[in-house]
Amino acid sequence: MKSPYPSIPTRPIEDLRSMLDDSVRLFPLRPAFHLRTDGGDFEQISYTRLREEIDLLGSALDECGLTGRRIAVIGENCYGWALSYLTVVCGGGVVLPLDRELCGEEIGRICQVAKVDAILHGASIADRIAAAPLPKETVRIGFDALPSLIERGRELLLQGREGYLLAPIEPDALSVLLFTSGTTGVSKGVMLSQRNLCYTIEQCSKMIAVSEQDLLLSVLPLHHTYECTIGFLLPLYHGASIAYAERLSTVARDLRQVQATAMICVPLLLESFLKKIWQSAEKSGKADKLRAAIALNRKCKRVGLDLSRSLFSELRKSFGGRLRLLVSGGAAAKPEVLSGLRELGLTAIQGYGLTECAPLTTVNPEKAAKDASAGLCLPDSALRIADPDENGIGEICYRGENVMLGYYENPSLTAEVIRDGWFHTGDLGFLDPEGYLFITGRKKNVIVTRGGKNVFPEEIEEHLCRNEFIAEAMVVGEEEEDDVVIKAYLYPDPDRIAPLLREGGLEGSEPEARRLI
Repeated sequence: MKSPYPSIPTRPIEDLRSMLDDSVRLFPLRPAFHLRTDGGDFEQISYTRLREEIDLLGSALDECGLTGRRIAVIGENCYGWALSYLTVVCGGGVVLPLDRELCGEEIGRICQVAKVDAILHGASIADRIAAAPLPKETVRIGFDALPSLIERGRELLLQGREGYLLAPIEPDALSVLLFTSGTTGVSKGVMLSQRNLCYTIEQCSKMIAVSEQDLLLSVLPLHHTYECTIGFLLPLYHGASIAYAERLSTVARDLRQVQATAMICVPLLLESFLKKIWQSAEKSGKADKLRAAIALNRKCKRVGLDLSRSLFSELRKSFGGRLRLLVSGGAAAKPEVLSGLRELGLTAIQGYGLTECAPLTTVNPEKAAKDASAGLCLPDSALRIADPDENGIGEICYRGENVMLGYYENPSLTAEVIRDGWFHTGDLGFLDPEGYLFITGRKKNVIVTRGGKNVFPEEIEEHLCRNEFIAEAMVVGEEEEDDVVIKAYLYPDPDRIAPLLREGGLEGSEPEARRLI
């Protein structure tokens, strides 16, 4: 049987500073970032300039005694965020990417628990930083102060102050500290090393082809390890470019403006893409023509001929003309959405991971994707299903060099999830004969009836939401007369139901809405 794994060569890396040094050597003048200016144009930051500014900012922070210290980074997706993150890790420090939606009290609590020495932040967070209960000695620096610090670093390097440049990097030491809970407590801090991150970057690069010609539009918040590792660090490994979406509502426009080739997504964004494509086709009267083109391309693909580029060239132009890859994560994408985008010439694949695995464990190969699956295990890693039932469903366990160092100051919780070298995800699923992972739900969410039947609510919810009139579904088990009764709470889709009710003169009729569902 032919292996579904692609054969993509990669270069070995063990820390982020050496990774960037390699990228500067290989792609010195290539743009690492495309930054929107006040005039609406774009300024390019080359790899050489990026590497220089890291050293300059690091030298200025070294003067403040911050080399190798713990520094939080919080704010909107921007070059200042990226530069701050890279400066901390390239100086052997520990970076704490914080959720930009946290309130001042939560920011202060996390920073106190993590013993943060400084916090670098965006302008939109300034008021919350000012209100945060931080120790007096905590250094606060806004992203708007970075240019002046860079100039100060230049002066220091001219004076021969090379403390930052000589800072050691320990690939296996704590380098990134991520708190996965900011509302009910801060005990679950995930500790990642640079080797964890570099392993994910290198392994993912064996599965998904990326080159220096790619330009990735960054949409998801950078404090999420999914966007940070795959949408930020991985492109820099390849000499590719990064541009930031202005807002979630402007993604389509931003794709056109920067002519992006790839984007990291969540399922909701993919669904919105597909929905808008068909809404636009219906509105312009081109829906039937689009369906005919899809049907024609299906027939051609059966004989090995893919006419996507020519048949859907107009559609491609609406996204900038170069968009080739959408990678979804964070939750399960609907198979019909992934296949629907692919039929329109847009490759959409999904993977699966957890913050504790920096974050990727599986991903679908571009040329051999199974849309209902979370994909194949990273090439040099391993998956197993613990305690499978009669259907092969059990807890998903993963082993690889990207498994976290542990939970911050919580060895007992670490021991619960990492056993004999295997990370126990808490998710349930099964592996098909080719090794593709299918996720069925959360271990803690399993509903067990009195008759011993295991019910996975996520499976039923996904099935119910295939109904075009249902927007969301929640399946629960409720105790009734000495048994557990399975119930579904449904939220109708008003955009689909309301027009039909109006047509029948039954607007607002709940019985008729129930009949439609």
